[in-house]
Amino acid sequence: MTSQTPRKFSIQGVTLEGRTFRPSDWAERLAGAMASFRPGGGAGGKAAYIGYSPYCFPTVSGNVKCVIVNEALRGIEPMAWDFVMNFARDNQLRIEEITEAP
Repeated sequence: MTSQTPRKFSIQGVTLEGRTFRPSDWAERLAGAMASFRPGGGAGGKAAYIGYSPYCFPTVSGNVKCVIVNEALRGIEPMAWDFVMNFARDNQLRIEEITEAP
């Protein structure tokens, strides 16, 4: 039995029409909403810290703000996965699968 590596997707801050998506901090807001979905769950007390989930985090590619979403999020919390992907679709943002060279 082989385990398949979860796919990763880039949600780009550019609409299908080529317009820059606003507000300018959309990527940080979206990734911040997903910050508690991390390996081991959200920690509390002294172990709590501010940071993004490794399954959903903002980045910049070229001059375009993006959010990288790991499909592993779907297995952890399907509703969080749906929220992120529906956000992209509802706002007509470009979504591309990230392919890594072997």
